[in-house]
Amino acid sequence: MKSLLMFAMVWLVSAYSNCALAAEVRAQRAPAGALQPQAVMDAQGTLHLVYLKGDPKGCDVFYTRRAPGKTTFSPPIRVNSQPGSAVAVGTIRGAQFALGKGGRVHVVWNGSMQALPKPPTQSAPLLYARLDDGGTAFEPQRNLISGTQHLDGGGTVAADTKENVYVLWHSAPPGNQAGEAGRAVFLARSQDEGRTFAGERSVNPEPTGACACCGMRAFADAQGNLFALYRTAASALNRDMTLLVSRDHGSRFTSTTLHRWRLSQCPMSSEFMMEGRGSLLAAWETDGAVQYAALRLPELDTLAPIRPTTTAKGKHPVLAVNPAGETLLVWTEGTGWQRGGSLVWQLFRPDGRPVGEPQRREGIPVWGLAAAVAEPDGSFTILY
Repeated sequence: MKSLLMFAMVWLVSAYSNCALAAEVRAQRAPAGALQPQAVMDAQGTLHLVYLKGDPKGCDVFYTRRAPGKTTFSPPIRVNSQPGSAVAVGTIRGAQFALGKGGRVHVVWNGSMQALPKPPTQSAPLLYARLDDGGTAFEPQRNLISGTQHLDGGGTVAADTKENVYVLWHSAPPGNQAGEAGRAVFLARSQDEGRTFAGERSVNPEPTGACACCGMRAFADAQGNLFALYRTAASALNRDMTLLVSRDHGSRFTSTTLHRWRLSQCPMSSEFMMEGRGSLLAAWETDGAVQYAALRLPELDTLAPIRPTTTAKGKHPVLAVNPAGETLLVWTEGTGWQRGGSLVWQLFRPDGRPVGEPQRREGIPVWGLAAAVAEPDGSFTILY
């Protein structure tokens, strides 16, 4: 009887601890008509949101923010100076943004068919705009491609607390005859908060190729290190998830394979990165469920990837981490070419153990995905 009582007490304490640890997760709609929301919570508790709206073949990019302690967003500001110059088709060619020095917002997006200015190659432009000094409007959009061509998968941007802004994308170098295997990752760097950018240069330390219609994700951590996550295509059956790392503000890079995937076609996948509790967290799509891994800083020792407790095929993963170390993994299921689907999420304890089962909500629109942030009070908000 005593052993049975002790077992019951241990079980109750464990159950109570697990319940007490689990943070609240709220799923809410992004502003009306919003597609592909991207969200960042800054250190002051302001939630910054960028999204697409309009015709998916020629839409607009909008920026809004929610002040600390508020429940509503500010009136949206259009980011693109040329109407209809963004594209939502494919779900991985939309806008990404980063907060730089002083909280300045830097946005990049793939240009639509009618977007200007065109690069010298007359192919699709990669467009950039930054919030002006007054914080009330965005400066005119600029194309950052000068010599590469066949932009396909989405570009990405990172910024640090100094004046460095990094825009990266993968495309074909001049004279490429090797298809995807000849593609490379290119970097255009600004050292003056995005006022000017140096011409792009290839930053692959090895010729890995790049999966043409997959996205990329860049991130600069608190120490100013730069990371870029992308999918390679060194051969027709190679779609590995690869991490580029620069510890000298983009001058030199090392390359690490995080996950190998033998696949004979482009999965049109996206990735996500963020910093949380002394680790770089990276999430990506693979066969079956999405997954994420923690890479301990500064050594970047990779821990075993963590998957949700489901075998369903997932896409477009994003992460959020609260001060208690809980990690929220959010993704979509059932989405695809011209097809919407479900919003799905699961919470994980600091040790990587799942909390309950994945939660699901219908309503991801065609070309849609979700964003997530940790609130100052430790709860989580999902925007979709």
